[in-house]
Amino acid sequence: MKLEAPIVAIPPLVVLLLLLNIGMAQSTPFPVRVGVVVDMDDYVGKMGLNCITMALSDFYTKHGHYKTRLVLTKRDSKKDVVGAAAAALDLLKNVQVQAIIGPLSSMQAPFMIHLGNKSQVPIITFSASSPSLLSIQSPYFVRAALDDSSQVKAIAATVKAYGWREAVPIYVDNEFGHGIMPFLADSLEQVNVHIPYRSVIPSFATDDQIVAELYKLMRNQTRVFIVHMRTTLGSRLFSKAKLLGMMSEDYVWIITDGMTNELSSMDRSVLEEDMQGVIGVRPHILKSEELHKFKVKYEKEIRPQNPTNHDMNLNIFGFWAYDSAVALAMAVEKARIRNATFLKKGSDSTTPTDLEGFGVSSIGTELIQMLSNITFRGLAGEFKLVEGQLESPPYQIINVIGAGARVVGYWTKGNGIVRELNFEKSTKETYSTSKSNIGFIMWPGDRKNPPKGWVTPTNGKKLRIGVPIKLRFFEFMHITWNSDNSTKVEGYCKDVFDMVIEALPYGVQYEYIPFATSDHKRAGSYDEFVYAVYKGEFDAAVGDVTIIASRSQYVDFTLPYTESGVSMVVPVKNDKNKNAWAFLKPLTWQLWLTSFCSFVFIGFLIWILEHRINEEFRGPLWHQVGTIFWFAFSTMVFANRERVISNLSRFLLIIWFLVVLILTQSYTASLTSMLTVQELKPTITDVNELIRNKETVGYHNGSFVFELLKGLSFDESRLLAYSSPEDMHELFRKGSAKGGISAAFDEIPYVKLFLAKYCSKYITVGPMYKTDGFGFAFPIGSPLVPDISRAILNVTEGMKMMEVENKWFKNDTECADFIEFSSSNSLGIESFWGLFMIVGIAGVIALIIYVTSFLYENWHVVHQGSNAETTLASKSLELLQRFNSKDITCHTFKKYEQRVNHNGCGCDCARIVMEPSDEYFHPSPSTFSHNSPGNNGPPSRTSSSPEALAGCFTIRHGGEESNVIEHDQDQDQDQQSASTVAQETH
Repeated sequence: MKLEAPIVAIPPLVVLLLLLNIGMAQSTPFPVRVGVVVDMDDYVGKMGLNCITMALSDFYTKHGHYKTRLVLTKRDSKKDVVGAAAAALDLLKNVQVQAIIGPLSSMQAPFMIHLGNKSQVPIITFSASSPSLLSIQSPYFVRAALDDSSQVKAIAATVKAYGWREAVPIYVDNEFGHGIMPFLADSLEQVNVHIPYRSVIPSFATDDQIVAELYKLMRNQTRVFIVHMRTTLGSRLFSKAKLLGMMSEDYVWIITDGMTNELSSMDRSVLEEDMQGVIGVRPHILKSEELHKFKVKYEKEIRPQNPTNHDMNLNIFGFWAYDSAVALAMAVEKARIRNATFLKKGSDSTTPTDLEGFGVSSIGTELIQMLSNITFRGLAGEFKLVEGQLESPPYQIINVIGAGARVVGYWTKGNGIVRELNFEKSTKETYSTSKSNIGFIMWPGDRKNPPKGWVTPTNGKKLRIGVPIKLRFFEFMHITWNSDNSTKVEGYCKDVFDMVIEALPYGVQYEYIPFATSDHKRAGSYDEFVYAVYKGEFDAAVGDVTIIASRSQYVDFTLPYTESGVSMVVPVKNDKNKNAWAFLKPLTWQLWLTSFCSFVFIGFLIWILEHRINEEFRGPLWHQVGTIFWFAFSTMVFANRERVISNLSRFLLIIWFLVVLILTQSYTASLTSMLTVQELKPTITDVNELIRNKETVGYHNGSFVFELLKGLSFDESRLLAYSSPEDMHELFRKGSAKGGISAAFDEIPYVKLFLAKYCSKYITVGPMYKTDGFGFAFPIGSPLVPDISRAILNVTEGMKMMEVENKWFKNDTECADFIEFSSSNSLGIESFWGLFMIVGIAGVIALIIYVTSFLYENWHVVHQGSNAETTLASKSLELLQRFNSKDITCHTFKKYEQRVNHNGCGCDCARIVMEPSDEYFHPSPSTFSHNSPGNNGPPSRTSSSPEALAGCFTIRHGGEESNVIEHDQDQDQDQQSASTVAQETH
């Protein structure tokens, strides 16, 4: 018998409860443990913890459907590196957190970063800003804050804007302070700002230690200080500086964002009494509605818990903490974390401690990847990690006034210092460091103008400036010894150096030390003088020291402050015997030949254009040839009397007269100049001539010119030294044959001084050998060289330099500037080829137009059919005959008959136009009458009777009237033809 299982009935209520339990289990979020390590007694720690808690509350309120929830486990680092390490170790080993937010300080961070790397747990800090933390190779470290190095360029740009050349950093002696220094030093160096001293203050310094360090700063000349520390130490520093009088008008105080970010939490009395006029930089936070709502909510929820604690004011560290928590919550959700566990390692019995007893996170690698790609708009701005840290935003430049800070400008990576921020795409590409883009700043001591940044120090070291002993040329440098063995230094070089030092943006203490022996004699040559700077005997060399390559191997020279070059000086002689052919020298033979050809070309071309229409260009052959040359060369002095009729001729002559004017004026000026120069003709014009003739030449004693002359192949035995302008003049008077010199080589400043005294007796001739002039010598690498070079440019471009030159080189004679002789000043064709080209083009164009017009008028001759009688030669001959004949149709050959009384009888004389013969011209229909309409017989002329013609025929010729008909067969063949036609008609 088969048994069946009984059917058990399940109540509906039980089924409903089971379904509800399953749905609740499925909708319950998965918890993810996260540790928070902060200093619970520090206001930044308290504020950060509050912001993290509020961030998670706000985030999960908006995203209630998320499947994960961050569960915070808090630990107090107790403001200690070991305490932070112990807290992190506890969270990793015992709690097994999947991420840690913290620590606060850069000193606590390194060990925690290593722990995170070991356990593959992300370490997220919102306040540890030292740049050195990035040097720790850990992919699990995230800085949800700004690196301190991101602000150094903004500080350097501000320093450069006001022209301060030196700045002293004051920083705390820990990881936070030391981390920024390499980046700050590099940025200041890029804008040529020198760091003469670094002031390091211990993190737990006493008031006495702070005062002692401030006294050191007071004894130096630099008055620009960059303070990098937190407000706990910074407020004490400024309080002591105020007591010592270091908040006066001579000082400049710049604070980094280590203090500017916390100004709102500082004691109001410190701001109002001790920090007035301080400037600084801080990140720019763009205002938003979310930020405003959070500030209001924070004040409502947190302020009632601490009503008397003013340190709870929000700042950027709270915003970064808020954004860090939001980013981590988003990353955990995107990683789809459900059951995060730690993978245990095998125990090592040899390990005496359980420091490595924690395991490795199973989801750490995936979590850090998700976190690195998170991007959103946070309270502090755009949250986007670049190489594990936030991207740098624009910086504000602030000025502490009253109990707060006022924004006076901005700094951006692309545009530098700007007055206002423009977040649209900027079209400005230049990087600005102009102080005009910074608003009004109230400086310490209620000073309205920027301080100079330096003062004369009370016990600063003086620079030892070496000066040479001059035997002559005292205008450049002169040293006199007093009875007490002190010295008095005077001269052009000394005055220039004093002006340059005065123009520096900072003070330099110096004293002049003569380069002399114990008995006040010169201690060596100029090369040895420069080498003394290299050996450290002097801090600089000032004097008439020439910049040359061999000396630059040992010292650094500034820019030159005098003219450069070495020139040759020779005596002049009066050239009384004038050359009979001197009038030909102003122009080269090529230019003479080109001018002659141009005159002939223009004369011939004018003859062609005028021959058929102008009586003055007709006549016998030799008469016409003479007219061509006479007309052409008479234009040279504008003495031509022939009247031109053709418009083409007039057009060509207009251009030609311009060329002739320029040529004649240039010739006159060149001849005048040449005759004047010949009055002061140098005795020698070529250096090679001195070498070939083995002439003796002079050089300045102790100068590098001696080596230069040896390099030019001068015999050393033919070189004589002189020490003064008077010595040079005496050697010239003796001459080379009597133990003197024929020429002297010296630098331009000395040559100008010599010629200022003897300008009528000597002259300089080329070539000039290049040097860089006088400069100041400093040790290689001296930071003063670029600053002094810039100051030299400012001084030499001003009026003070002219005053110094007039003071030492003033000359009573009329010729203070030396005359330089030029070996050749003849004008060549290269100076006028453009003029001749214009004339040639104009002439060719005129000829083409004339020939084209002539052929067009006689096209029936050219177009005649080819037969035995009309060959090319016959056509050419006929065209030449037509060219040689007069153009009767021209208005110059028209003749008129006028009413006159001839032999007592009056006759009415009609106007007769002399027509050309039928052989050469086609008759006009108006000049003929036919026998009858349609008659093809020969036409007849219509004219007056011969008696009337003989009695009243008037010819106009050259503007004059004649009552006689002239028959000149040699000159007017066309008139004969016209007369014959008239007789036949009659």
